[in-house]
Amino acid sequence: MDNEWLEQLPIKGIKSVTPVSGGDINQAYRLETATDPYFLLVQPNREQSFYQHEIEGLKLLGQAALVPEVIASGQINGDAYLILSWLETGTGDQYDLGQLVAHVHQIHNDQFGFDHDVDGKLPKINTWQSSWGDFYVHQRLEVLAKRAAEHGLWNQKRQDHLQRLCQIILDYYQTHETVPSLLHGDLWFGNVMFTADGKPALIDPDVLYGDREFDLAMTTVFGGFDDRFYQGYNDTYPLQPGFQQRLPWYQLYYLMAHLNLFGESYGGSVDRILSNY
Repeated sequence: MDNEWLEQLPIKGIKSVTPVSGGDINQAYRLETATDPYFLLVQPNREQSFYQHEIEGLKLLGQAALVPEVIASGQINGDAYLILSWLETGTGDQYDLGQLVAHVHQIHNDQFGFDHDVDGKLPKINTWQSSWGDFYVHQRLEVLAKRAAEHGLWNQKRQDHLQRLCQIILDYYQTHETVPSLLHGDLWFGNVMFTADGKPALIDPDVLYGDREFDLAMTTVFGGFDDRFYQGYNDTYPLQPGFQQRLPWYQLYYLMAHLNLFGESYGGSVDRILSNY
């Protein structure tokens, strides 16, 4: 990325470009202009459509949550880019963050899934389903197990335990209804923040419509969320009885995802959950 590349951006008067943290799949920069800072994401050798799912996600989450504003997106010299408003980081009360996530989950749909698949590091098959059990088992868990097997990260013992768990999930959702909620889709603590004035915000979404317990499970896998968060959530949108018993069903997905991405270092965590089924 040189001056010629930067001059083609629809942001004029750029005074400085500073690399910042932006996750493990993007090049990320802070752009300084005479009037405002901006957040620039770049994905080399990708079509402009690479950022379409994130743009749609920010628009949907923005119905109920503070999110970065989409300024522009496009492609320059074969590289996809996305420009967002810059949110200055501060501190705040996780109770407010819990309320914000609850408000997002109160945006409902009539089916589970999304209107397109996501072809990222891990495949996300989002075909619409009327049954959450069918969606979660066939379009999330089984997909990751198949990929893990193809990469030598799966074995028959894991498969036997997974099949038993999948049947439990399918049976449960034949007799228990759940409402499709708008989900952030990657709700770890690195994708939430507080602005300089203490307001909670959500960033870097991977949205779909699903059981809200799937989103909340991610908040329990890698930490960062405290009791105030869950209190704020429950005061706004109380969880259904039995959540703690179902929680491992959804923690498993995120651990299987990390098994696929980072290898057998996550195998023990996967096995600890599977061994209960």
